[in-house]
Amino acid sequence: MKAPIPAHVDPCDAADASGRPLPLLEARARILSAVTPVEGAEIVALRAALGRVLYADVHSSIDVPGHANSAMDGFAVAGRDLPTHGEQTFRVLGTAWAGRPYEGPVGPGECVRIMTGAPLPQGCDTVVMQEHVHADDLQATISAGHRAGQHVRAAGEDVRSGAVALRAGILLDPAELGLLASLGIGEVEVRRRPRVAFLSTGDELVGVGQRLAAGQIYDSNRYTLYGMLVRAGVEALDMGVVRDCRDDIERAFATAAACADAIVTSGGVSVGAADFVATTLERLGEVEFWKVAMKPGKPITFGRIGRALFFGLPGNPVSVMATFYQLVQPALRAMMGVRSQDPPLLLRAICESRLHKKPGRLEFQRGIFERQPSGQYVVRSVDHQGAGVLRSMTEANCFIVLPLDQDAVAPGAEVEIQPFAGLV
Repeated sequence: MKAPIPAHVDPCDAADASGRPLPLLEARARILSAVTPVEGAEIVALRAALGRVLYADVHSSIDVPGHANSAMDGFAVAGRDLPTHGEQTFRVLGTAWAGRPYEGPVGPGECVRIMTGAPLPQGCDTVVMQEHVHADDLQATISAGHRAGQHVRAAGEDVRSGAVALRAGILLDPAELGLLASLGIGEVEVRRRPRVAFLSTGDELVGVGQRLAAGQIYDSNRYTLYGMLVRAGVEALDMGVVRDCRDDIERAFATAAACADAIVTSGGVSVGAADFVATTLERLGEVEFWKVAMKPGKPITFGRIGRALFFGLPGNPVSVMATFYQLVQPALRAMMGVRSQDPPLLLRAICESRLHKKPGRLEFQRGIFERQPSGQYVVRSVDHQGAGVLRSMTEANCFIVLPLDQDAVAPGAEVEIQPFAGLV
């Protein structure tokens, strides 16, 4: 059982029992150590398996390819008949097509015109590209300089019969779908999707399509969360907007925990009198930490209610996205059963803007990067860096990642960037 939040400490004034904000990597490690893959599997049609996680190893029942075949359009010959000097003329017996092999043996001094993918005729083990052959319908002349076995795909070169074609825990992308199809597999067993309940908190929030009253704003965070969750590959359960009332928040959390593997909320984790997320989590479950040394996104609550993991994200729109991608998304991948995760891609770039920063927090500023003809990456800052300026995320194509102890950055300095491609 984790140490309770001290009564005199606001949830945003400490991160754990020691009172220190957690470095991002430590927070991520703590989250991942608390994650176990969801139980359960289902069999789906191959096309429906895109983006799903393979539940069990797949063994091939066939060789792929099933026969030695030509990698080129050309002429199939026996490698021992290739000339070592000068040239050799062969009698053309016929043509081998992909799907229509040449039937019959090929003897010394004979060859078969062959198309890419066609099985090698009996007695042949080599293909000479048609560009290197002088031929007509009856004969083909081949010069020296070729080697036996060239331009031939061996049987089982891709996958051997009985071999493991794909390991459990693989995220099924287009290449994996194609490989499974090459094995003749039309259905595949995948791990079930984690169920993630998400909601927004705040009296000021109004649903899209309703009329705004004084002091109200449209609830954009639930749409952002929906998009990020669906793209992450989970089953997203929209729990709506919950008002800033302890009883309402407690009921919503209990309901979400009863039906979901994880809960993601936005808002209510800061220092205001109406911010009840961390204290409600403590009453219903367990708080692991409640602040991370990052910007945007410092106030973030992580814990558990029953079996459901809990992520209480800030209310500012950019903070929601930054904390989701840095902390929640890796956890969801682990819940999905993804066997291994590559760390987010980081590139070095020359910064063309002056960046304002104080030491003490890892910052994710929004930037626009491009690759120059020289191969050097350059990046410039998006004008508005406020945590409430969601437009900055639509204009940017990367995070500019500034280390914990970094201060201001002058134009011309080298920085690290995290491209959105592959992240968002």
